[in-house]
Order: sequence, then structure tokens, then C-alpha cells
Amino acid sequence: MKQALSGVRVLDVTHYIAGPYCTKLLADYGADVIKVERPGIGDGARRIGPFYGDDPHPDKSGLFLYLNTNKRSITLNLKSETGIRIFRELAAGVDILVENFSPRVMPSLGLDYESLIDINPGLVMTSISNFGQTGPYRDYKATEIVADAMGGWMSIIGHPDREPLKPGGNQSQFVSGLFGGLGTMTAFHGKELNGVGQHVDISLMDAVVYIQMNITQIYHYYERITTRIGNVVLPPPGSILPCRDGYIGAIAVTNSQWKSLCEWMGQPELAEDERFLTRIHRTENLDELNAMLIPWLLDHDQEELLKEAQRRRIPFGIPAGTDRLLNSRHLNERGYFVDVEHPATGKIRYPGAQFKIGELPYELKRAPLLGEHNEEVYCGQLGYSKEDLVKLRELDVI
Repeated sequence: MKQALSGVRVLDVTHYIAGPYCTKLLADYGADVIKVERPGIGDGARRIGPFYGDDPHPDKSGLFLYLNTNKRSITLNLKSETGIRIFRELAAGVDILVENFSPRVMPSLGLDYESLIDINPGLVMTSISNFGQTGPYRDYKATEIVADAMGGWMSIIGHPDREPLKPGGNQSQFVSGLFGGLGTMTAFHGKELNGVGQHVDISLMDAVVYIQMNITQIYHYYERITTRIGNVVLPPPGSILPCRDGYIGAIAVTNSQWKSLCEWMGQPELAEDERFLTRIHRTENLDELNAMLIPWLLDHDQEELLKEAQRRRIPFGIPAGTDRLLNSRHLNERGYFVDVEHPATGKIRYPGAQFKIGELPYELKRAPLLGEHNEEVYCGQLGYSKEDLVKLRELDVI
């Protein structure tokens, strides 16, 4: 049985996180993704840890190996005229091209969308950048923390009397890659229906603003700027609080959940206490509520709290560390993690399918070595000879 995107041809000229995650989503579901890398250097993610065995080798980067599963790698120097010519040959034969350079780069190489559709009229081209292809910030530099800050995310994270905090990890880049995959497949579906390609413009800043839509709605509805409230979900109880063997997400936001929690605590009268009668009362008296809740939580373990809360339909949760996730019976019974063999690392466990599509197959193959598929692509697809490849290497083209 074919995979969902079998037969879809993708040229991937992305690097680091947002772009490679976009193309990973396509490759993992069957698209033939050819990743174009700089000769001798490769994707910058190859130089970012963690590294297997603490060896900073370009084929041992955990970040690169995760983001580039199921892809083929070729090397090509886009700073050479011959490299540009070969790139255009590649672009002429694909359905989708994804890049995440600064907006000025592709036009400066003569590889902008308008130039490429001259040789491939149905091309879907996705461009992922810090601030998009237009606007006054178009050419501004950014990092993860800049995108988080300028997209408004950091303004609501942290305590009200302290500085704004960055979300953990590289959230803005993964969200942008996710939107990139969605936008790419939407445009591709449109091309399949009407035969017209599209240029998809993805901005990290736009993506962060989009997932913070509640703060813009609150401003329009109430003319109020959302502020930081600390480690709390309103209405309370809604926080990560200490228990006997660690921490627990103690959440009971509805009146019925609060009543069930009070009964569970052996203090049903708290549900009728005027200090905690409604959501507003519980918010106004948060410190008093926690003063009653925390001592009770400290008498119970995480697993005990989780199972009993869920039995009572109260949404408690355990803040999971990596060891807990990898050993999760739930995730493992769903077949979420996949063991992948790589010549530089041996067998490593990876997160698997981001979504499941009925009975369609899903397979996770290892990330490529740098330039591993040069001969396969240049000779097998473009018709170059092995002697041509030797000359191209001598000229630093591949």
C-alpha cells in the first residue's frame, strides 16, 4: 500500500529547524524529498547538539537526525553558476520547493518564484522566513527568542512583577514548520484541482501571533492588554503544585470539577464556602485556596492523584520528564516511538507519526549522510555521468 504522499516530489533547500520540520512532515508521509546541502558543510543543524557520544560529528547531531528522516541528501554549491543551473534542472522536475533563506537570497540567485515558474508553471514554492516576504521587518534578523518576543508570546509568560519569559525549546520554529507543511499541502491540493502553482509565504512572527489569538481578541472585546499571571491557569485551581513525590498539574476549572475535588479532599463544605463559591471568588482568593489544597496534595503521590482525578473526571496531569515519556505505556501501546538505525549512532528511538491516517502505512527511515544520494540523483535522475560528478567535485560545485 502506498503512503499518503507517495509520488509527490519535493526539492528541499532548507536548514536549521523551521524549514526542515516542514519538509520532514512531507517526507515522513511518503513524499520524495531531495535535501540540498552545502558541499563539505551541510545543513547548519548538523553542527547543533546534542551529539551522539558527545562527538560533534555532522552525522551525529540529534537535531539534524530527527528533522531529516526519510529524506535524500545531495550537495550543491548555489554560489556557483553551474550550481544554479543544476538547481534549476532539479526545480523543473518537482511538484514542491521549500526554502527558508532570508527573503533577499532566492531573488539574488535568480531563483525567485517568478523565475522558477517559467521553467515549472505548476510549482508550489514555500518560503519560510523570520518576518515574511513583505513588510518593514522583512529583512530583519531574528532568533527563536526574538520571534517569541515580537509575536507576543513572551508577554504572557512569567510572573507579573518579573521579566517576560521565553517558552521552552524552539516552539516558534516548529509551529512555523507545521504551518509551512499545512500551507504547502493546501497549495499543492489547489494545484491538483486547478493546475495553478502558488508561492506560500510563512512568517515566524505571523505564526506566533496566530497561536496567541486570544490576546488580540481580549483586547478587541474588553480593550484590555493581557498580562502575565505566573504559573496559573484561570480560574483556579489550575496550577502545577507540589505533591508527595514531585509535582502535579492540579486543574479543576469548572464548578462541577471543583465540587468533585472538594468531595475527594473530604471537605465538601468548601464547595459552598463563599470564598470559593464561583470562579471569580476562587480567583480572588487564590492564596487561601492553595493553602488548603497543597497540604492535601503533599499526602498523595503523582500516580495516585492522576488515576483518581481522572476517575472522577477531573483533569489532573503529571509534568512528564523524558524518562517518563519514553517509558509511557500509553505512547508505546500507540506505537508512537520508532527505533531507527543509523550508521553513525546505531539504533536510536525517535518520536514517530505526528498524526495517523487510517490504515495508510507510515515508515521512519534514517536521516541521510551528507551528499549520500549525489550519484542517485545527479546520474539517475538528471542523466549526469560519474565522470561529470568527478569534475563537479573538482570545481566545488557538489
